[in-house]
Amino acid sequence: MLAIRMQRNGRSHYPTYRIVVQESQRHPLSGRVVAEVGNYNPATKALTLDKEAVEKYLKNGAQPSSRVAFILSKNGVKLPSWVKLASKKTKAAKHADKLRKNQPKEEPASDSDGADATDAGDTAENKE
Repeated sequence: MLAIRMQRNGRSHYPTYRIVVQESQRHPLSGRVVAEVGNYNPATKALTLDKEAVEKYLKNGAQPSSRVAFILSKNGVKLPSWVKLASKKTKAAKHADKLRKNQPKEEPASDSDGADATDAGDTAENKE
């Protein structure tokens, strides 16, 4: 079975990717590639793609990786119905109930009410 995936190349901390077709059991860095169908630079978002070759391999059953499927669909390549795009990730806190914003609101202590009560008590004691 064939896979359409990204093969990393470029220098350290500045990756560029080849979009290649290779056997799905092989490691992406093995170098044994059936065809190179494009290049992608994530720093500049530059993409070169041979759409006819990609569509040919997809029609013959090549399985794109989730990232490649997203890039292909974004650039107008018609994906077969059996290709499933990855769902949008939702960020959720592990312990949301412990977050400060989710704690019950404390009533602020009103200083004016407490001050009047103590002043009134002091004056009553002083009068006696």
